[in-house]
Order: sequence, then structure tokens, then C-alpha cells
Amino acid sequence: MIGHQLGGRYEVIERVGGGGMALVYKAQDLLLNRNVAIKVLRQQFVHDEEFIRRFRREAQSAASLSHPNVVSIYDVGQEDDVHYIVMEYVEGKNLNEIIKERAPLQVDEAVRIASQIADALDHAHHNQIIHRDIKPHNILIGRNGRVKVTDFGIARAVTSTTITQTGSVIGSVHYFSPEHAKGIVTGEKSDLYSLGIVLYQMLTGQLPFLGESPISVALKHLQEEFDEPRKFNPLIPQSVENVILKSMRKNPQERYQSAKEMQTDLETCLMPERRNENKIDFPDEDDIDQTRVMPAIKPEPRGITSTGSVPVMESDVEVGKEKGKTKNWKKPTLLISLTLLILIAMVGVVWYVKGMLVVPEVQVPSVINETEENARKILEDSGLVISNEVIRAHKEGFDPGIVFDQSRKEGDVVKEGTEIQLSVSIEKEPSTMIDVKGSSYDAAVKSLTALGIKEDQIQRKDEYSNEVASGNVISQTPGVNEEFDLESVQIVLTVSRGAETIKMPDLKNQTRSEAERLLKSAGLTLAQVQEESSYTIDRGKVTQQWPFEAGAEVSPGDNITIYISTGYPPEALEYSFNINVSPKEEGKNSSIRITFEDARGKNQEWGTRTINKSNQALTIPLVLAPNENGAVSVYRDGKFLDTYLVTYIDAKNGTVVVPSIEPEGGVQPPPDEQQPDSGNVEEDSTETNQEGEPESTPADGETDNEEGDTSAMDQGNGNGNGKAKGRTKEVVNASSRP
Repeated sequence: MIGHQLGGRYEVIERVGGGGMALVYKAQDLLLNRNVAIKVLRQQFVHDEEFIRRFRREAQSAASLSHPNVVSIYDVGQEDDVHYIVMEYVEGKNLNEIIKERAPLQVDEAVRIASQIADALDHAHHNQIIHRDIKPHNILIGRNGRVKVTDFGIARAVTSTTITQTGSVIGSVHYFSPEHAKGIVTGEKSDLYSLGIVLYQMLTGQLPFLGESPISVALKHLQEEFDEPRKFNPLIPQSVENVILKSMRKNPQERYQSAKEMQTDLETCLMPERRNENKIDFPDEDDIDQTRVMPAIKPEPRGITSTGSVPVMESDVEVGKEKGKTKNWKKPTLLISLTLLILIAMVGVVWYVKGMLVVPEVQVPSVINETEENARKILEDSGLVISNEVIRAHKEGFDPGIVFDQSRKEGDVVKEGTEIQLSVSIEKEPSTMIDVKGSSYDAAVKSLTALGIKEDQIQRKDEYSNEVASGNVISQTPGVNEEFDLESVQIVLTVSRGAETIKMPDLKNQTRSEAERLLKSAGLTLAQVQEESSYTIDRGKVTQQWPFEAGAEVSPGDNITIYISTGYPPEALEYSFNINVSPKEEGKNSSIRITFEDARGKNQEWGTRTINKSNQALTIPLVLAPNENGAVSVYRDGKFLDTYLVTYIDAKNGTVVVPSIEPEGGVQPPPDEQQPDSGNVEEDSTETNQEGEPESTPADGETDNEEGDTSAMDQGNGNGNGKAKGRTKEVVNASSRP
């Protein structure tokens, strides 16, 4: 069996136990990916049709039990000659192993286990199921301490044919109730008697009745009293012993009336006020079912001599002799006649019994694909009997009311009057869709496959969602409580990819209309537009965006605020700085390069111009601020000459001096070609070589922009008097700028 797949679903892993009727294996449920226990009927019973029928019926009945202390039955099936029951797999040991390892158990542990068994029996009895085989072997203790009772209903399937099988009754006879040992009908109180013995064994480490054979043990259940458990374990409280004494009464009427009553007694027997209660007392009346020892009845003999012989009367002897002489011939005649009569009667009895015992054989016809009514008629006409317990279930390919299986195969030769069980197809009950919304995708698939839906019938669809966490189901098709066909349904689960995010566009230096277009195309909302002055951003363009910078991850629909430049702030001063420059040598071309810094920023290029005459005026437009001075740096033929500071106060007061750059030898540059100390003017960031020339500006390339630079300088030509011009502008947030 190991490695074999039962029903195409259960892969057998290893054998974990067995009994007289069945073997138990651990298996893997390939559909639900879980471990299960499979009880497989032993091969010697697979041809006992009556046993198989009852085995299947009782297993199905036990599957109706749903209780935390009962091993759940998942499935019942048949594959060729293998009849099996699939049930819950419990990680742990059975109670018999625990008793062998460490009996006697602690009193509170034994009572706790017995209480859970009683709870399970109460649930079974309410469902009209009697266990009939309560013993430690059928009690499983999980690793979490949970008690699980197994083999519910299986004991009912045992017929008289199993009583002689090795091991079938040996393990159970020690837990038989007296009425079970008699072979009469057993009920709920028989289970309670067996539970009392289990509690007795847990607390003492031994059984109440032992014998050389099962019959001798059964007789002791009927005739003998057991040793009280406190005799072996004085630590047992009297209240606990009373539970055992009451549950093991030979008269069922003196036991607990229900499993619930016994459970209640177990739950309270360890209370301090009960531990030392009086020993339970029962009426001192002989059990009507108890075997009694009766004295032999000895009638008074007449005329017996001391030797024990009976004297013969003389008159009787004489009379006998006389009669013997006259009627001696009649005695043989009478004996012969009686013998003949007896022989004739025996022959008649043998003939009659033979006629009754010899049942004719018939061949089983096929009734598959017949209506139930026709099937009954065909089988009855063949001398067979139809079982009242018809299996009614939906079968693919068979219309409702049509027979799809029969307990005896076509062509089987059976005795006339043999019972045949029919399986009749019924309408397929539509399945109803469960709610898996909000659960993870894996959990949803597990729940759906538990309904019998195959994984290839489940389709996943991913969507963004701001409400449902990533990986959880947003919606499902079919919807909740909708009916569907289990074989053909296609499930669509829409799964959340989490909130959708996009890259925040860069809005700076964009016009308002362009910024609105970029936000709209990104699915974002322009919530507010504010204004602020700026030295660096042109009027009408975006200076900043809030609350997200360009490139940040944002969600569709987020609100964005933009700031639009109103131009320079009111305190800004636009000033034209004039400077007179000369070539290195009069009449020869020299390249003049101008850089500057002001409130708009540092290291700004004004441009380059080629000159060959002295004292040519150049005008450099500056924007000054109260806390931002200006500075102009001059290079001739790639060589740094000087930097001229232009303060906000001098420009405003008109006191800026117009410098002049003389031909070589006329004006000397500062020592080591350093920039003069100009207060808060920062040192120019352009690196120079040892000759003081900027490494980044080659001298021979400075004439490329001569035409454009000339126009720039022409625009800068002015009166050279350094007159300041001011403009009034609205200030929105002047403090946010340098």
C-alpha cells in the first residue's frame, strides 16, 4: 500500500497502526495538501458483503459527527477490493501507549482525559451512535493535549464472523460491559461502563479483570466483582473512585443515566469539597442478571441400605417372574416398533431440513441504466431481494431515477433471496459560492479547492486598489451565494496589486497652463495656485511644487499645490554696471571675457568681445538685493585681470565708481592675480592655471561668439553713470528666496 494513491487523491506514506478489522496508514491528501489517516479494511473481510455494507453505512453515519473530541471522517471510498475510510490525522500517541509508558497517571490528568471522552460520547449518543469499543487504543492524545476519540460507528460493523478472528476481540473484551459479554443489545450505558474501565486503568496501571482467554474475561465481567482502585493507588480521591464504581456497575440501571451526567461528575469530582466525600453506596440487592451458586437438592432416599444398594421386595420378584413367563414375547415387538417409528421420523426430519437448507442458486442480472422501478422488478423476478437502503447520489452521465451501480455484479451466482443494494442517480444539487473577498489569494484558493473546485478552474486577475491590501481578493466571479456547476465553473478572482503609484512630474520653470496639462496627464489634481516673487524664475512660471518633488512616488488623484513667480521682489534693484576696457596693446585684438554674480546667482557668463581700441565702454546688467551684492570679473586674452564689487547701497546711492582696464603696463593686476577683498563677494569658482588663465576657457576659441557678444554689449551701452532703476513687484514669500 505504501506509495499507492487511493482514489487518485490520497498518497499512502507509511503504516501507523492496525487492529483486527483494519490497517491504518498515514497519507497525503494531494488535493488539499494535508496529512490524513486512512483505515483500510483487512483483506479477509472484503468478500463479506454483509460486513462491507454495514461497514460503509456505519462509517458514513460516523461522518455526521462534528465535535472537537471526535476524529473527523473526511471520506469513504472503494478502489477494487480496497475499502477505506479517510479521517483526520492526529499528531501524537494513543492512550494505550501513554498508559504503558507512565501509568498510573496523575489524577487530574486522568480525570481531564476521561471528561473529554465523556463529552465526545455525549455528542455521539445525541446523534444515535453507540461506540461499543471504547478502549485506550481508540483514544488519541494530540501534542496539544486534545483528546480525540476514533472508530465511531466501526464497532457496529463487526458481525459474528469476526469473533473468531485473531485479535478481533482480544483487545476489546477487557472493556466489555456485562450486557456486551452476554451478546444482547448494547446502548449508551455500555459505552459508560467501558469508559469507567479506561479511567480505572489510567489511575491504577492495570485492568479490573484478567483471564487466560477472552471467554474467561467475559465471564468475570458477568460474575465477579473487581478490586477497588484505591486498593492499588491510595492517592485516588474517594470522589474519583466513586465515579469509577458507579460507571462499572453490572446492572445498567445503577450506572450513570447519560454521558453528560458522567461528564458533569468528572468535572466536579476534584473540587475540594468533594475530594473526601463518602464512598458511594448501592442497594444491597442481588442483580437479577447475576449468576448465583445454588445448593444441590438431594431428595430423601427410601429403603437404601448402608451399602447404598436398593433392596428388592420378594412379592415383586415373584409377580415379575409370572408375568415374564406370560408376556415375554411382547417386549421385543414393542422395541422393534418404536425403533422403526424413530427411524421414519428421523428420515422425515432430514428430508425436511435438507429441503429448507438447500437454497437454489440464481445468476445476478444487470440493472444498471434501468429505472429504479424496472430494476426492482427484474431483481424480484430473479428471486433476489432489494435492500431498503438505496444509495441516492448524483452520478455524471446518468439521469435522475436511473440505477448506476448495484452491490452484486452482473453474472455473480448467489443464493436465491440474496439482498442487492441499488445506487440510484438523483438531480445534481447546485453548489453555492462562498465569500473569499478580503482574504489572501492563497487562502481563497484553499477554500475553493475544499469545495471540490480544481485549481485550473481558478483564474487570477490583478488590479490596483487603494482600499484592499496587496495580495488580497478585491472581487470574485461567481459572486457570493450564487449557484454554480462544480464541474464546469470558471472562477475569476480579482487580486489587489496595492495602491497604484506614478512618478511626480517636474513642474518647475513651466507656465501655469503647461503645469496643469502635466498634472492632468499624470492623473493628479491641481488643488491650489499661489504666487511668490523670485530672482531666479521668470515671471508667470512655476517656482515650486508641493507636497511632492519631481520623481517622487505619488498616488493617482493626489492634490498638488504650485507656486507661480511674480518676478523680482519690490526691493530688487536693477543696475547697469559700466566698465571701460582696453586691448593688451593698442591696435591689436584682445579678447575681453566678463563674468558676474548678483541676486540671480553666481558664476554667470555675460559674454566675450574682441576689441583693438582703448577705453571701450561695456555695460553689465545686474540685479541687486539688500543682502546680495554684485561682482564683475574681467579676463583679457584668457588671463584674469580683476573683480569689481558692486554693493546694493552704492548702486542705490549712485556712488559706484566706473573702473577702467588699461593696456598692459598701464594698470597692474593684484598680487598673485588674486581677487581683491570685496566684502561678502564670494571668490570666483573658476580654477586657473599657474599663469592665472581659466583652464576651462581656451583663448583661441573666445572669438567664436563675437557677433552675438557685440549685440549683448551694445544693449549694455549706456551713459555709464551707474544710475539705478527700481521696479515695484508684489511679494508673496520673499523669505523663501536667498
